[in-house]
This record gives sequence, C-alpha cells and structure tokens, in this order.
Amino acid sequence: MIDYSLFSHSKKTYSGANGAKRSIMINGEKWMIKFPTKATLNENLSYANSAYSEYIGCHIFNEIGILAQETMIGLYGEKIVVACKDFATERELNDFASLKNQIIDTNRNGYGTELEEILMSIEEQSLIEKNVLKNYFWDMFIVDALIGNWDRHNGNWGFLYDEKTDCLEIAPIFDCGSSLYPQADNIMMEKILNDQNEMNARIYNRPTSAIQMNKHRINYFDFLASLNNEDCNEALKRIMPKIQMDQIYEIINTAPGITDLQSRFYKQILKERKERILDYAYNKLLQRESGNRL
Repeated sequence: MIDYSLFSHSKKTYSGANGAKRSIMINGEKWMIKFPTKATLNENLSYANSAYSEYIGCHIFNEIGILAQETMIGLYGEKIVVACKDFATERELNDFASLKNQIIDTNRNGYGTELEEILMSIEEQSLIEKNVLKNYFWDMFIVDALIGNWDRHNGNWGFLYDEKTDCLEIAPIFDCGSSLYPQADNIMMEKILNDQNEMNARIYNRPTSAIQMNKHRINYFDFLASLNNEDCNEALKRIMPKIQMDQIYEIINTAPGITDLQSRFYKQILKERKERILDYAYNKLLQRESGNRL
C-alpha cells in the first residue's frame, strides 16, 4: 500500500470531529488524509475500521450513480488511513445547516435533525431547485440505509459555492466513515457472521439514522417498510435498479489491504441489508402499486 507520510504536506486544515486530518499533495492536487478514531465503543479494537468504511461507502455511492468524493486506502506510517481527494480547493464547501440558516422566517436550528424540519427547509429554501434537492436527499437516504450509516446529519452533506460566479451546486457525497460498523473487531465480525440473532440485530435494530422523527432516531427498516413517505418511495424506485451487488462485491474484493474476514463481513452485511431492508420495502411497494392498478 502507498505510504502517504512520504508525500509533501499542505498547510490547509480541515474541521470535523471524527479523527485527525492532514492535507497532502499528490500529483499537484490536495488530498485529505483521515486518520482512524479510537474505537470508544470497543475496548478490544485499538482503532476503528473507519478507513474502509469511508472507502467502501464512497465507492458504493459512485457505483450507484451518486457522485461521491474520490478515496484511496493507504498507510500513514503504520496506520491504515483513507485519502480523500479535496473537492473544495476552488469552491467553498457549505453544509446543509448553512442552507437552513439562510431561511429568514424560521426559528429552526440549522443542525436540528428532525425529518420534518429538514423537509420544510428544502421546500422553503430558494438556492437549489426544490425537487432536485428533495430527490437528492432521499436518494442519499436510501444508500445510507444500504451501507448502515448512522451519522448522516446536516453538517456532513451540502453544497459547493463558487464566489466568482455566485453559483451553488450539490457537493459530492463525503463522510461515510460511520457506515459498515467501523468499530467491529475480528471477534465481533466472526460473531455476527456465525450468529443469525447477532446479524438480525445489525439489520433490524442498529444502526439507526441520525435523522429523527419526534425526537427518536429513524429505524431504517421500520421507516422504509412503512411506505408512508411517497418521496422516499420514489427514491427507492430510482435507486434499486442501480444497485448491482456484483459490482459492489468487486469494490470490496479490490480494496487494498483488506483481510478475508473483513471482506466476508462487509459483503454479507451489504447482502443482508439489501435483501431484508431495501428489497423487502421495494417489493412491498411494487405489490401495493400493482394492487392499486387492479
């Protein structure tokens, strides 16, 4: 694997709470090195596997057709890290919370994660075409459900602003490091793979979404299977034909340095989440629509 500690460093700094970050130059372009955080939920794991979560998660978004940041796995000294190409070198990255804050007649907090507030903000803002932004939000939600992202909040998705042209566009997906159970060590991976009750818990109970309804985090299975949100249902119909599991497995197979156990774990988790969350909701939706046409 590439050792990124050997590359020249840039003085650019990055914000965010999830681990240390450094800027390096690769072929004249800035890349952000994300270091793994301490695995606070698992004392047996020295560092979280967030580098692979970031790498695989972003590659899955790109494979499905939703633009995400470019990522590469490598080393920084002895640590496995993920390098993320800096897509905000000429334009300013603004998070969704900043878009919420530009709505004058509101008392809503920009970082509030109640679903109703988010959807109202999408309708009330005037900087991005409403249907485009709404569809993007729900498409992102569906893929986050697939990869088990428990930390997609208003501060880690957003927009790129060009000060020269005064243009604003949706930024590439970034910050997928909280997906695919980054704090599962080898013992936990084996346990989940060999115990259906443990697997069921990771499919139906956790992780939940950072987005809330009535101050409770959304359960991905319950929400999608309810078919209660028509915009979410439409996103499900858009995204499902684009999910090609063979291509996703190839992303995992070719990830530098990945172990056989990690590979089996990620592939099985994604297979189960697709079949038992997304496929279930999608087939239920198609059956409902077919019945309505009779």
